[in-house]
Amino acid sequence: MFGLGPRPYFVHGPALFAWYAHPWFRVHALVRRGAVRRHTTDAASTNIRQRPTASIPTELHDALLMSGPGSTSYQNPNPHCAWGLCLHRLQMQKKGPNQMGDPDDGWSRRDLLKLGASALTVPLVAGAANAATGRKPSAAMTTSKVELIVNGRPQRLELDPRTSLLDALREHLGLTGTKKGCNQGACGACTVLVDGRRINSCLTLAVMHEGAKVTTIEGLAAGDTLHPVQAAFIENDAFQCGYCTPGQILSGVACIAERHAGSPDEIRNWMSGNICRCGAYPGIVAAIAAAAKES
Repeated sequence: MFGLGPRPYFVHGPALFAWYAHPWFRVHALVRRGAVRRHTTDAASTNIRQRPTASIPTELHDALLMSGPGSTSYQNPNPHCAWGLCLHRLQMQKKGPNQMGDPDDGWSRRDLLKLGASALTVPLVAGAANAATGRKPSAAMTTSKVELIVNGRPQRLELDPRTSLLDALREHLGLTGTKKGCNQGACGACTVLVDGRRINSCLTLAVMHEGAKVTTIEGLAAGDTLHPVQAAFIENDAFQCGYCTPGQILSGVACIAERHAGSPDEIRNWMSGNICRCGAYPGIVAAIAAAAKES
């Protein structure tokens, strides 16, 4: 329109002004029109350094490489500028005149966009490959040896020192009865007994309990005979989905051993760290109260 732009964009008023005032309008126009080759003189020497032999405009070169006006750092394009890498590849691939189909030996906008798309695709593919294969550690991973007595049996493990007791039980020993809920110590699903004391196994490291006696839900029953708390949970229908039940039972066992099961209110208070999202609290309180009377 009126010969102002590279194409007849039919826009009016503020939109027209915004387009032609934008700095990328000049770059866009230069890509279409091409430019002559440019030579620059190094002020520190008498040598004359030439820009890339392709007909890349000075303004476009500087804008895309983000290297500032008059820069000759083409052989070291900004690694954080995808278009700079694009131009680098463009220069390397352009062996002779008219190889890419431009009659005036200049780079067309189509050529630039093709190379830009390929330059942007490479880091995406590389990132996906790294994510699929996993990063290699910069140094050899250090491990720690720890021995635990789990459900009456000694277990020797070699673990990453950062491994939680919960992950050691589930991932290394296969005791999946201990559940991973919030992994923040807020729900109580991971409750186990360590030396008779209930703890949230997701908040403690396995290496901190060298030689400790750990009891999980798998080791609570004596053979085919259920623990009184387990039997009371069944009789009082104290569960629905069952996900929180192992932690509820072990916490109930500790609650009775701590002599905090004298009344329903006391049981609710000392069992408040174990959350049941199904809302089976009346049955849980009744089960613990019944098991406390039998003990």
